[in-house]
Amino acid sequence: MVARYERIAAELRDDIVTGVHPVGSQLPSEADLAARYSAARGTVRQAVALLAAEGLVGSRQGARRIVLGNARSQSFAELHSFAQWARANGYRFGGQVITQRRRTATAVEAARLASDEVLEVLRLRSLEGEPVLVERTVYADWMARAVEELPPDCESVTRALYDSVGLVFAYGEHLIDAVAAGAHDARLLGVRRGSPLLRQRRITTTYEGRPVEWSDDRYRAGSVAFSIRNSIGANPLERRAGDLHFGP
Repeated sequence: MVARYERIAAELRDDIVTGVHPVGSQLPSEADLAARYSAARGTVRQAVALLAAEGLVGSRQGARRIVLGNARSQSFAELHSFAQWARANGYRFGGQVITQRRRTATAVEAARLASDEVLEVLRLRSLEGEPVLVERTVYADWMARAVEELPPDCESVTRALYDSVGLVFAYGEHLIDAVAAGAHDARLLGVRRGSPLLRQRRITTTYEGRPVEWSDDRYRAGSVAFSIRNSIGANPLERRAGDLHFGP
């Protein structure tokens, strides 16, 4: 069941995307929004905080926030899969396995996943009916069978693995950069070869620190933005030189 604040956030998000609240304008006050949605101000505050985490609205000015943009944005404030993020934000989404095979791990994969054999999965993700993401995920051998048993069009691998084997993706390390689309990615995403793609590479582990997956995700330009919230006291964002490697 979708929480009340998530429904309010979805309506406000639609208003921002469609221009009802243009970039640079102020959102209505918490009191006005509470009256509009017949909701408690605390519920409205949660909804607006969700939009702030997505990068759609910015800092307070009195009781209001400024609209910063109207692009889809995924926050790193919490560890969410693509499907979890899309569902929480009210988007239509899907997934389709293109290829899947077991193979011997490379030296780097063996070190990262503590696994000599891996399952390599190439998956295409869609958002609002459009292809937006190519996922190249390598799973440790202890998770291979559970992943192989999932249907090719499984919408949420994270949710399915939790339901089937109780797996929780607890910790993730991410590295983000930009790459040019190769011929295969260009064909899958419907873009020109050489077009810019936003790449997110990640290693994910269980609560106990056991490696589960190592993934190279490539987003079509303009489809999704990432937001990172930080402060003077805590900053999860780290800069790295472009020639450092996070895998193959």
